[in-house]
Amino acid sequence: MSFPKKTTLPLSGAMLPEIWPSSAPEPYGLTAHEGPFGARLPITGALGDQQAATVGQVCLDPGEAKNTYGTGNFLLLNTGTEIVRSGSGLLTTVCFKFGADPAVYALEGSIAVTGSAVQWLRDQLGVISDAAESETLAASVTDTDGVYFVPAFSGLFAPYWRADARGAIVGLSRFHTRAHLARATLEAIAYQTRDVAEAMEQDSGVRLEVLKVDGGVTANELAMQLQADILGVPVSRPVVAETTALGAAYAAGLATGFWRDAAELRANWHESRRWSPSWSADRREGGYAGWRKAVQRTLDWVDVG
Repeated sequence: MSFPKKTTLPLSGAMLPEIWPSSAPEPYGLTAHEGPFGARLPITGALGDQQAATVGQVCLDPGEAKNTYGTGNFLLLNTGTEIVRSGSGLLTTVCFKFGADPAVYALEGSIAVTGSAVQWLRDQLGVISDAAESETLAASVTDTDGVYFVPAFSGLFAPYWRADARGAIVGLSRFHTRAHLARATLEAIAYQTRDVAEAMEQDSGVRLEVLKVDGGVTANELAMQLQADILGVPVSRPVVAETTALGAAYAAGLATGFWRDAAELRANWHESRRWSPSWSADRREGGYAGWRKAVQRTLDWVDVG
């Protein structure tokens, strides 16, 4: 796996913004009385989209990770109060800061095309009539029979960062059907997640024990089973699917005393469904080797200057 070269900028700490609390006992302001709440309520929670989802999934300890599946994917791994500088194509980001406690950091990997690959099957190819059909169609075959689909429609994001890549379907032969392509699409979502998870392990030394998942694609149970099979760890979906909104509410509620502490947040989290790996180690590693080979076929396709 090739990673982009590091660029070091001559920045001093004085040039960077101060990290303020995500859960702020001193409100940042008040809502307008004439607004949607009809009252002046304190604003005490401030989190980015994926950081809020991480809090909503109560990934509050180092080594805990969540993956949000939408048009693309965002995988975040909590690294605690330690700033882990990535050498593997990931971003180092502030995850959250509760009150006066030290800031907690994370490694983040963003994947450009996951759920939108299923949309492409529906809207551009007409292979399926709706997103749900991707599951039933893919389930009609037991495997892809060697087909890989790398949906690098606009290049590859984490951990490759290759703008010169373009999408490819490889391994086709005469007997392959649209069902094999549908299954290869679901596997592509899982393989891209494994790429990021491998990079996170390389940077942090932490191997995932379980992956918490949320977002629209998690309704596809075959996709989640494939994710567990390809990662080799259990995949867990929560009861409350709107983890971003929940995380923002947790941050605000901690600041105002609605929830006492992180332990109470953990007690509030409940699992809806868990998928355990079913593939053998040989099948898992053989499949991933094929994926890595397919990725190489997408590179150097366009000139980017």
